[in-house]
Amino acid sequence: MSNTPPLPRWADLILLPVINLFVALAICGVIIAVIGENPFQAFGVMIKGAFIYPESLGYTLYYTTNFIFTGLAVATAFHAMMFNIGGEGQAYVGGLGAAFAAFLVGPFAPWFITLPLCILGAAAFGAFWAMVPGYLQAKRGSHIVITTIMFNFLAASLMVWLLAGPMMLQGQQSPQTAIFDTSAHLPKMSEIFAIFGVKIAKSPLNISFLLAIVALGIFYVLIWKTRLGYEIRTVGKNPEAAHYAGINVARTIIIAMAISGAFAGLMATNEVLGVHNRVILNFTAGYGFTGIAVALMGRNHPIGIFLASLLFGVLYQGGAELDFEFKSITREMVLLIQGMIILFSGALAYMFNPPLARFLVRIGLVKGVQDA
Repeated sequence: MSNTPPLPRWADLILLPVINLFVALAICGVIIAVIGENPFQAFGVMIKGAFIYPESLGYTLYYTTNFIFTGLAVATAFHAMMFNIGGEGQAYVGGLGAAFAAFLVGPFAPWFITLPLCILGAAAFGAFWAMVPGYLQAKRGSHIVITTIMFNFLAASLMVWLLAGPMMLQGQQSPQTAIFDTSAHLPKMSEIFAIFGVKIAKSPLNISFLLAIVALGIFYVLIWKTRLGYEIRTVGKNPEAAHYAGINVARTIIIAMAISGAFAGLMATNEVLGVHNRVILNFTAGYGFTGIAVALMGRNHPIGIFLASLLFGVLYQGGAELDFEFKSITREMVLLIQGMIILFSGALAYMFNPPLARFLVRIGLVKGVQDA
């Protein structure tokens, strides 16, 4: 009997995710056909709704920005072999950090002081919220999955109390803060382009998208080009060997979780500083959980995370157009399409690994592994 050879890196990072995506879309196409709609027409509307229609590209990249931050959060922790599913709570608390900086500094300082402090506040609060589960994992042996889940609930309860109480805008019933001073508003991309005389459609897309691109670069340098990144990856591969090599495993775990939380907290810059200009209830809208699928589908690599984030941005924006254009394709059907892609890129990510490896061996791109 032959053993299945490992996939080459290019096949694992590119070919296998593409196969998973096409299988998920094929199944969704069959479902759409069963309910009486043309799947090719439906997917065409989705693509047009994500890229072609006025404002559509801006909305797609706006969603993409959120997924980049939450995907980086999951990927950072995963390189240390920790499954951080608390990105939702960390992003939520990150919005609180941005708000504190906006209210404390915004009325008295210009934008070039206020905005960096708001961004740092979002990252710092997110880092703190993730660092506590990291400490409990490193020092007390508490399972990171359980603690990050619990901290999601704690963050939600904390924000409900704050937004419906001490931080609630006076004179109204909606659980939200007052609007930030204009010095704490991230400019929209349409406003930036207008400065150079280029007119683009207005959308929620703001310069936090550029911040997300910078974050992808920082993630790459951190994980693969620094000593800390080497320690994070070593701890993830083998904590005992890392300890034997002189790496402080507990400290590395705590730092990795803090960096993970900082990336998640930065998601608040897009929503809180760039779109709402205030903190509103449930502004995270599940982006933290979708970030898990983004990291898995992107194989915890910055290029893969960007492409996976763009894909889910297309699904969110294009899916809204599907719901609008087709009576029989409801919002629930759009969620089914998203869920199917998450299923094949997450739980079933390696289902096609063995047949793909055997196919690559058959055509000579991979050498087979023979039994002794």
